[in-house]
Amino acid sequence: MRILLTGCQGFIGRNISDTLMKRPDVVSVYGIEKDYMNHDGWEKALRKAVSRCDVVLHVGAISDTMLKDTNEMMKYNFEFSRILFDFSEEYGKKVVYSSSAANKGDGGQTPSNLYGWSKYIAEKYGEKSVSNFVGLRYFNVYGPGEQNKGKMASVAFQAHRQGKFQLFEGSPKRDFVYIDDVVRATIFPIFNKVNPGIYEVGSGDPRTFEDVLGIMSIKYTYRKQSDIPNGYQFFTKANKNEFMDGWEPIYNIEKGLKIYKGYLEE
Repeated sequence: MRILLTGCQGFIGRNISDTLMKRPDVVSVYGIEKDYMNHDGWEKALRKAVSRCDVVLHVGAISDTMLKDTNEMMKYNFEFSRILFDFSEEYGKKVVYSSSAANKGDGGQTPSNLYGWSKYIAEKYGEKSVSNFVGLRYFNVYGPGEQNKGKMASVAFQAHRQGKFQLFEGSPKRDFVYIDDVVRATIFPIFNKVNPGIYEVGSGDPRTFEDVLGIMSIKYTYRKQSDIPNGYQFFTKANKNEFMDGWEPIYNIEKGLKIYKGYLEE
């Protein structure tokens, strides 16, 4: 099997690539990164790459939920996706798209920030234009390999690096999902029968950031209420009824953070 993987050098993409390359049934993983669009002839090169692969894993995206630059966000998160999806349908390729829980916003209906909208419309475009399209709405991913995500890295990583952390008041809850579960979910549609559609990838068990730091044995204080940015999600929870048939998470937050804490300490 030959796989086209976008975002191959990112947190999730690198973990996926490492896992795939250990499989005897995967011949190659062709990686594409963000600057691909900045080269002359990139659309022609992308068409050729799609035509030669068996499956498209579209993981790459701008993941900064607080980015306000509409042009940059839409260029990489929607326009590239649109062209990739069109080529994939033209050549009859299955697409597995890394979508986001941000599509549901804070109230579970519509996105509450630019990032969420960029992922939402790309997801909707793929669902409508690609016959064999699987969209996976990732929730709050954490684990080894996120050290280059900066302010978008998990609270667990940032707090461990700082030795302390400041939280927002109001006890926001997140559905924290360990990276190994996300990798398993992303490659699951490649090697198993999964009907086209949109699925959720999380633990199904929302927890507070206080829970995270308590498990990590890290002290915390609180920021001012006025520090909470517009569009901030106070609650995320994956719906277990919207998991793919045959896939479910292995790690709860206690198990995942225990492994991750050991990794960070090493």
